Amino acid sequence: MTSLNRRGIVIGLASLVAGLLMVPTWATAQMREFTGRIDRVSKKKMIVDNRMGDKVSFVPIDTTEVSGEGKEKWKDLKRKDWVTVSWKMVDKPRKAYKVQVLPPRED
Repeated sequence: MTSLNRRGIVIGLASLVAGLLMVPTWATAQMREFTGRIDRVSKKKMIVDNRMGDKVSFVPIDTTEVSGEGKEKWKDLKRKDWVTVSWKMVDKPRKAYKVQVLPPRED
């Protein structure tokens, strides 16, 4: 085996190991949070306005957890509720994994 072949094998193995180390990162993507007031909500989508120029939409999933202020289900959410939504950056569209309803705030 020539040194060129060995070098190619070492580079290939290093690339494979690096790729395998990255896979768990994709599978366990970090959760993000977005806090704001619900601008619109329906069975299929919710738009949250952080009142600083950002409006972000989220879709419910079967396992979406809703809690706080006496709300327990997606259908309990109403326009003008203040919420913190937990989601993953890798999701397209953004999936709402957890919705924490916050006490009312003044505008």
